[in-house]
Amino acid sequence: MRNAVPDTQPASRHLDLYVSAKGNDGWSGRQAAPNAEGTDGPFATITRARDAVRRLKQAAKLPASITVWLRGGRYFLSEPLLFGPEDSAPVTYAAYPGEEPILDGGTRIEGWRAETVGGVSMWVADVPEVAEGKWYFRQLFVNGERRERPRLPKKGLYRVADFPGSTRPGRIFAGSDTFQCAPGHIRNWKNLTDVEVVAFHWWIEERMPLLSFDERTNTVKSSRRTRMELRDDVAAGFARYYVENVFEALTEPGEWYLDRPTGKLYYIPLPGESLETAEVFAPRIEQFLRVVGKPDEGAYVEFLRFEGLTFQHTEWRQPGERERRVPVDFAQQPVAEYASSPQAAHMVPGVIYLEAARSCAIEECTIEHIGGYGVELADGCIADRVIGNTIADMGAGGVKLNGSKADGPASRRTGNNRITDNVIEHGGRVFQSAVGILSMHSFGNELSHNHIHDLYYTGISCGWVWGYGENVSKNNRIEKNHIHDLGHGLLSDMGGIYTLGVQPGTMLRGNLIHDVEKSNYGGWAIYMDEGSSHIISEHNICYQTSSQGFHQHYGRENVVRNNVFAFGREGQATVSRYEEHLSTSFERNLFIADGQPIFAGGRLETPIYLSNVNLFWDVSGREVICANARRDEKGEWVIVKAFSIEEWRKLGYDLQSVIADPRCRNAKQFDFALAEDSPAFALGFKAIDMSDVGPRPKGEREE
Repeated sequence: MRNAVPDTQPASRHLDLYVSAKGNDGWSGRQAAPNAEGTDGPFATITRARDAVRRLKQAAKLPASITVWLRGGRYFLSEPLLFGPEDSAPVTYAAYPGEEPILDGGTRIEGWRAETVGGVSMWVADVPEVAEGKWYFRQLFVNGERRERPRLPKKGLYRVADFPGSTRPGRIFAGSDTFQCAPGHIRNWKNLTDVEVVAFHWWIEERMPLLSFDERTNTVKSSRRTRMELRDDVAAGFARYYVENVFEALTEPGEWYLDRPTGKLYYIPLPGESLETAEVFAPRIEQFLRVVGKPDEGAYVEFLRFEGLTFQHTEWRQPGERERRVPVDFAQQPVAEYASSPQAAHMVPGVIYLEAARSCAIEECTIEHIGGYGVELADGCIADRVIGNTIADMGAGGVKLNGSKADGPASRRTGNNRITDNVIEHGGRVFQSAVGILSMHSFGNELSHNHIHDLYYTGISCGWVWGYGENVSKNNRIEKNHIHDLGHGLLSDMGGIYTLGVQPGTMLRGNLIHDVEKSNYGGWAIYMDEGSSHIISEHNICYQTSSQGFHQHYGRENVVRNNVFAFGREGQATVSRYEEHLSTSFERNLFIADGQPIFAGGRLETPIYLSNVNLFWDVSGREVICANARRDEKGEWVIVKAFSIEEWRKLGYDLQSVIADPRCRNAKQFDFALAEDSPAFALGFKAIDMSDVGPRPKGEREE
């Protein structure tokens, strides 16, 4: 608890150490403030406090527990804080009560002056380290807000005009480092190799640094090859894109540009911003904290806890990016690296990184204005806690978990972690395909009571095996999360909750999911993708999705019961790939439409799923139907064949289901609480309580 600084206790039981911006690493660190003589007081750095704990441990004088209290102020980090197995001890690094210590991975930019550049009034600052080739940054934060590099077009997106191999469709993973643009969309701008094409297609972004541009042929060449061919997705047409970091496009308030050769930083202020008082920060480092053990040697980091701290400002880099600049001569360039991760930006690291950490915790912290994922639990992380944090303004996503695969070493397995009661918001600001919580090869985790919103892709992704192979990801509990405002129409093939592979014991329970907006296809609330099997989905409320509320791609013996699926624009549920076994059982669900089908898919008459004892209702007063549907050449969802309820039942479905008004309090306003006389209760439906969905007050959380 952090309500007050603990009283002095016997050293054998507890020890308090202090760190302050007014401290001195030559002092004892045993006092919260400098003494009157200026001869003793707190440490000045966290690393000095860490080293003091190490010495106590080496001398066998370690007390039962230690708290390192950080006084308020900014602690600028020139490199990540490092903790290893030698730091294993019950130590908490915590905010001093009532104060806000900020661990800052950036530098404040000062020395601004007003100038007119190209007829536009702006601020200019000199950054000598950039001109000297010692520093380059891609993000800027002004008065606590992210600012954007200039882009074209200012609104909307361009489209690729053509690319090599475009006449050979169906080669989805045949990427390219070359494409043709429409005349005028790209030019030989200033500092061309600092310009990036950011392309969107399927479920990923492709971030392509420019290498050259041929104005005669409108041929664009990048130093990175795309993961997938530059088509859009199921819709006709090529990939959409914008061009970022174009000096000539620096025209709008809130835009900035860093001129690498001269070291000049340009910024066009927003109304109300003052050159004298604005706080402008640029990031220097990519990670704040690395807690790293040696799992192959059985050496883990244990019992460290970080509580109430604020972490701000980190940089981003493409996975595998070299520090040196890309050469202008393409002949000098080695084999091109890829322009993206193949899914979920999973190659982007966490700014707080744990590996081979056990019983460690990140609690009640704020992690914001970052270039990557917020927290990463990597190989060998067991029984760690990420609880009660706010993770915001992320270049990628919120929390990432991953360990060894099923055929990997047991020492590198990751599982039994708690990711609960966090606010994860405003993500994908650089890597748009990132996920709120990404659990890859990881088991037995509790992913619950989180509030996840405003990302361009999926809310929670669980599992990392495509198909029916052995899967580490099992026995995960995904419960009571509030997930909404995803997609924003930029990417496709996403879900509020997205699963992969065979996952016995995994439960999706009591989640509230709504407002998932696709680009061309696939904006689902619950999306059981390739091979998702033996998963139970119950007591969820899912509404207002751009596709269906529930989608089973292919899998085995999933159970979908006692959920509300409402107002999916393309239907309320679908099963899209047909295999000769039972994929899904639907029972005791409420399906509420507004002129859309209940079930909508490719071949609904194929008996690969079960559906019975459900309640159907259409608030528009139209006849309740199910329908075979598909996408046309434009990617539009069209009904091919509609089934009346009588025809539906002749196929063997929903023989005991009913069509009736469920008597929701106000379904059109998304209030699905049921009246006591609702006909749903006669079917065995149980009321769904959403009063505790999302983060809970600290005193109400399960320990």
